[in-house]
Amino acid sequence: MLRWRGLDAIPGDLGRTVVTIGMYDGVHRGHQQLIGTAVARAQAMRRPCLLLTFDPHPAEVIRPGSHPAILTSLDRKAELVAELGVDAMCVLPFTTEFMRLSPEGFTHTVLVEHLHCAQVVIGQNFTYGHKAAGTVDSLVAEGRRFGFSVEGVPLANVASEAGEEEVTISSTYIRACVAAGDMEPAARALGRPHRVDGVVVRGDRRGRDLGYPTANVETPPFTAIPADGVYAGHLVTRDPRSGASKERFPAAISVGTNPTFQGSRRTVEAFVLDYEGDLYGEHVGVEFVRRLRPMAAFPDVSALVAAMDKDVADTRTVLGLPGAP
Repeated sequence: MLRWRGLDAIPGDLGRTVVTIGMYDGVHRGHQQLIGTAVARAQAMRRPCLLLTFDPHPAEVIRPGSHPAILTSLDRKAELVAELGVDAMCVLPFTTEFMRLSPEGFTHTVLVEHLHCAQVVIGQNFTYGHKAAGTVDSLVAEGRRFGFSVEGVPLANVASEAGEEEVTISSTYIRACVAAGDMEPAARALGRPHRVDGVVVRGDRRGRDLGYPTANVETPPFTAIPADGVYAGHLVTRDPRSGASKERFPAAISVGTNPTFQGSRRTVEAFVLDYEGDLYGEHVGVEFVRRLRPMAAFPDVSALVAAMDKDVADTRTVLGLPGAP
């Protein structure tokens, strides 16, 4: 998949495109439905499918200090949309200047002049331009003027945890699930376990002394990290240049401040089961499958190690793994 940042970097031989627009944070099941529609339309027209997204999140520019937790890094977003069949991803820097662009200016400058769109596929709640004044209806009218068609795709729903009612799938809903440590409903909405990406850095190295060496994963600012606690999940190694996922290993994951040792810094640490090797400096993803227990302060080291023994055993059970070798 082609990928570039900014309008000036657009390839000169791009040709006419089918464009889908949005933050696509999480690339959840609703996004997947929307992107799938765009890909199908592009294939039918024999044109490239281009996904247009933004960085940083518009909320941070419009209302500084309101940056939401981010479900997927740009690298992870690119990997996921490529798997769905997208041919190119353009990342537009969301600046104060761009924020002031009128709906008509956005349409003409971005969609027509630079992306040469033949069709735009968007969610039915899509807005654009200064103060979100543009709507699907106004884009349809502009499409008639500039020679492109517009298709609005309905929002998708997912069954609630109780299974008795449906909720609309949104990044906001998934962020709330992640913040509460409710990984199963988050996974149902995402279509896969929630994952955070980062780099393995050196920590306090207490885990090694306790018999459970952990990968201390330093995540980018605004990453959507689950509630403090211990989780069953996986650690995924990534290519440092492309961000593509490589190997995947079962892991028991700790999120919190290590209260037994009066810690103050919140960390994400993964104990990779049955793994021998050095992960320092590795680019990794940490997938959260299920919360096993809340974070707790233990009276002594022996009680902590006993809890860690149980955490690892519970992780094996959750992930359907055999007992320790």
